[in-house]
Amino acid sequence: MEKIPEIEIGIISAGEICFRLNALYRLNTTEEIVSGEGRAIISENGEISVFFNDSGITAVVKDFGITPTTNKTGLCDAGVVLLEPIDSENANFDLYDVVIGIQFHWERKENQRFKGKLKFISDSGSLVAVNILPVEDYLVSVISSEMSATSFPEFLKAHAVISRSWLLAQKEKASGLHQSGEAYSTVSETTDSYCHWYDREDHKLFDVCADDHCQRYQGITKVFTKISEDAVRSTSGEVLTFQGNICDARFSKCCGGITENFENNWEPVIHPYLTKVRDYTDNFIPDLTKETEVEKWIRSAPEAFCNTNDKKVLSQVLNDFDQETTTFFRWTVTITKEQISDLLLRKTGWDFGEIIDLIPIERGYSGRLIRLKIVGTKKTMTIGKELFIRKALSESHLYSSAFIIEKAPSSFTLIGAGWGHGSGLCQIGAAMMGEKGYNYKEILAHYFNGAVLEKRY
Repeated sequence: MEKIPEIEIGIISAGEICFRLNALYRLNTTEEIVSGEGRAIISENGEISVFFNDSGITAVVKDFGITPTTNKTGLCDAGVVLLEPIDSENANFDLYDVVIGIQFHWERKENQRFKGKLKFISDSGSLVAVNILPVEDYLVSVISSEMSATSFPEFLKAHAVISRSWLLAQKEKASGLHQSGEAYSTVSETTDSYCHWYDREDHKLFDVCADDHCQRYQGITKVFTKISEDAVRSTSGEVLTFQGNICDARFSKCCGGITENFENNWEPVIHPYLTKVRDYTDNFIPDLTKETEVEKWIRSAPEAFCNTNDKKVLSQVLNDFDQETTTFFRWTVTITKEQISDLLLRKTGWDFGEIIDLIPIERGYSGRLIRLKIVGTKKTMTIGKELFIRKALSESHLYSSAFIIEKAPSSFTLIGAGWGHGSGLCQIGAAMMGEKGYNYKEILAHYFNGAVLEKRY
C-alpha cells in the first residue's frame, strides 16, 4: 500500500496577509518557535517579512514570478517561509479575510481556520498563503465545505471517493507534465475565434486552490460531524480507476438532467468514464446538440434526480450561501446588448461595438454551448469553452452554458438548465439518490461509466 500523500492548497493571495497561530510553530528561516498574531507582507523587490506580536523576522525571498524553482512534483521548494506545527494533531492557525466564491454571485470574505503547515510564497509581486496537510484531512474539509456535513452518508462517501480521485489524478498529471517538460496551454486562438478552458493547470506554485475553481476547501472552519469524518475514513484510500489509471473525476452542482462529456468542457481528451449520462432511471437521451431538441428540453422540466425542490435534500447538500440560489434546474436571465458589449470590453479588451446577435455554433450532449458566435458592429468572434462563455455574459458567472436565446431589439433573454459544467457527478442528483436509498457504489456507477473502485492506500 502507498503512503498517504500530502497536498498543498493555495488559500489567499494579497500584498499583506494577517494570521494567527493558535499553537507553537517552527519557523524554517530561523528555527525559532513562534505563536500568536502574525502578519506577512511582501516588498516591491519580492522580499517577504513576517511579524509576530510586533516583532519582525525577515526572510529574503526572490520573486519567482511564473518560473519558480521547483521540486520533482513541480511545486516550489525554495525561497519560501514555512511554519510547521510542533504538535500537528492538535495545532491550527487562522487566516483572516479569505475570499470565497471568487467572481461568483455570492463572493465574500471570511476568517478561516486550518490544520497542518502554513507556507508563504512570493509570486509576481503578491504573497500567497499555502496550507499543507495530508490528503485525508483535506478531504474531511472538502466534504464539509462543498456541501453540508449533515448530508446523507452514502452521498458523502461517493463525494469523498471522487474528490480523492480528482485530487490524486491532478497530482499525477502535474508531475507527468513537469517531468516531460512539455508546454501546456489552455488557450486556442485564431483571428476570429477564441477558445479557453479553465483547469488546475493555472496553478504552478501549489497543487490546487481552495475555491470552486478546484474544490471548495475552508479548512476546519465548518463544523465537522462524525458523519462527514466517517465518510472519508470509511473510504480511506479508495479511488475510481479506469484501465489502471486514477480517474480525473469531476462534479458540479446540478447537471440539468444530462451530464456532459469531459472533452467538451476542458482539454480535447476523451475520458470514457466522463460521458453523457441521463440523471434518472430512464436512459433515454435526446440529441441536445441540435437546436430544435435543446429548445424543447430546456423549456421542459424532465424527470431527473436533480430536478427537485425538496428543502430537506437541498438544505443538506447546499451551504447557506449556496441556498441563496433558488433556481438551478431551470433558470432565466435577461441581459441588454449594451451590457454585453461593456462586459466583453472590460473582461477581454475586445471592442465589439453594438452587439447585433448571439449565435449558438456548437453544443455538447447536455445542451451546453461549447462555441458561441458573438456578432457586433465592430467585431465578430466565436468564443468557448463553457466557462469562458459563462464569464463573458455575466458580471460573475452564468449558472451554466446550457441555455437557449430569446432575442429582443435591445436585449437577450437566456433560458438555461443546470448549475456548473455538468460533467461527472451531479451533486444534487447524487444527494437525491442517497435519499432514495442508493449506496455510494451505486451512485458512483451511475455517473462514471466503466470506472472501477480501487483502494490505493
